[in-house]
Amino acid sequence: KYLLTSKEADQFRLQFIEEHDGEIDSEITAATSRPCDELTVKKILGDDTTAGPNRLLTTPDTYALLTLGFPPNSETTTNEVYQIPRGEQTYVSNDEFLSYLHKPHQPVPPQSCVPVLLPESGQVVRAIESEYVPKSAEVTRNDLLDAAGFLEIADLVNKKLRYLNVPSSGRSPPYSFWLMQPSDTSLKLASLSGEGLVTVDSSGYVQLWETSLVHLQRSLQEWRNMIGYEDTRPLQINYERDSGKSADFPKHGKIDPENAPHVGGNTWAGGTGGRDTAGLGGIGGPYRLDSGHNVYQVSQVEKDAVPEEVRRAAREMAAKAFKERLKEINMSEYDAETYDSFAQTVRRQVQSLRVILDTLQAKGKERQWLKHQPQGDLDETKLIEGIAGEKAIYKRRGEQEPELGAPMELPKRLRLVVDVSGSMYRFNGHDRRLEREMSAVLMVMEALEGYDTKLKYEIFGHSGENYDTSFVKADQPPKNNKERLVVLKTMHAHSQFCLSGDNTLEATKHAIDSVAKEEADEHFVIILSDANFERYGISAKKFSELLTENKEVNAFAIFIGSLGDQAVRLTKQLPMGRAFVCMDTDKLPQILQQIFSSTMLSSD
Repeated sequence: KYLLTSKEADQFRLQFIEEHDGEIDSEITAATSRPCDELTVKKILGDDTTAGPNRLLTTPDTYALLTLGFPPNSETTTNEVYQIPRGEQTYVSNDEFLSYLHKPHQPVPPQSCVPVLLPESGQVVRAIESEYVPKSAEVTRNDLLDAAGFLEIADLVNKKLRYLNVPSSGRSPPYSFWLMQPSDTSLKLASLSGEGLVTVDSSGYVQLWETSLVHLQRSLQEWRNMIGYEDTRPLQINYERDSGKSADFPKHGKIDPENAPHVGGNTWAGGTGGRDTAGLGGIGGPYRLDSGHNVYQVSQVEKDAVPEEVRRAAREMAAKAFKERLKEINMSEYDAETYDSFAQTVRRQVQSLRVILDTLQAKGKERQWLKHQPQGDLDETKLIEGIAGEKAIYKRRGEQEPELGAPMELPKRLRLVVDVSGSMYRFNGHDRRLEREMSAVLMVMEALEGYDTKLKYEIFGHSGENYDTSFVKADQPPKNNKERLVVLKTMHAHSQFCLSGDNTLEATKHAIDSVAKEEADEHFVIILSDANFERYGISAKKFSELLTENKEVNAFAIFIGSLGDQAVRLTKQLPMGRAFVCMDTDKLPQILQQIFSSTMLSSD
């Protein structure tokens, strides 16, 4: 016989047992085929324990047994057995009301459902009926009535005994009573890879489980990363309700000299969640106008309900305001303060990028005669070598890599496709995405000034309005700070006055096809986007195919905005090394540097 001796009777933990004369009268119901690792054994029995060969076992009258020295080998001479006996328990089936709902009570849980042993986690898990949950588990009556059963989890590592409610599917097929008659439990349990569990009840309801604390913590961290739980940026909470008001006619609205926040209504310009006036988050207004306040967004249902005549009038007013804004931009004096606010954030990166541009090498391949070939046309200069037995005496036409340091016959071509959609303006107050993009564009314009013979660039924009808005043409790059500032202001204005929508796929295809038609040493396309693909039903697979379909064009995507972890998940679905996520103002220029240095200097 084996007896458990412990001074701490109420603590659930393994204790060494004393050996007495006699035989074990309990059969082993389950055993692991592989041992627990040494760390798990030390957590169960203490740091001074040597694991060696071991196995995790169960018997009907124990929660778990752990054997050390078994199976025996040349280094083990004795076996040690540690067990946790069940002892006397008061079960919930002793409840006078519940006793009418269940089968006659047995002294210990039936063993028809084989326990699942998890050696890596140091756990023994059983599926039991509700009446075999001890009263000490303090399970509520509702949990007992609504459960298909319970998982009894003996956690040896953490010295805990847990009872986990397995919810019922809420439906019972007509044959379930017949199915349960030959079985002691209506719940079946099995193990999965990675020490996961799966349960199936009598109605066919399948559920997956994780019981190890280590696995639960890892899954929790993955979930937090997925929803952006540990993002250090301020969180934005949206409350949706129907305003009950309709859009009448678009107008700019009155200017509040105090710039006080205005929510709802249709009087003030720069308000949020209202109607008819210029602002953010409302309906029926002519264009966006950010006054720096918290944004209250009306529902998409209300947006869709705006009459077509109001939409048409708003578009016409926005187009007129955009033309006036462009005229104002082109006629305005140079604003050095505004320019410096962007330039100072990328000054160091501009110098680094210029160093990279100085080291660019020619990669364009030329068709010429390749000599020393084993086949092709006979090379007359190799006749003597041929007589001597040399076989590589032929030449053929082919493409050859330029020599190191050879001058470029044609400059490289770069098209930067920037996101100037309405969401860039709308969420700029949330994560400064539009300002980050403008800083990156300025970095490109300043760094590439004077490098026309090595690299020609052009900048196009995409939005709900169109997919090919030209900001900088290849043959007309900005020559001074004023012209560069005009480009930045035009981008900002387009994002403010454009229609809602997305043309990322169209802009990508157009950019790649257009650049490929130009003769160049190499072709590059960089797409800037806020990763707002899901809202417009854009397929990540289709975008991935566009980035890689033309082998002559090196295409990349940089996501500079994201709701939750949208950009991270999208990047994982795109080709490795072709997509980047940038949520930090300082990192976007660095990513552009990485693209230029790793791709332009590669020898592929």
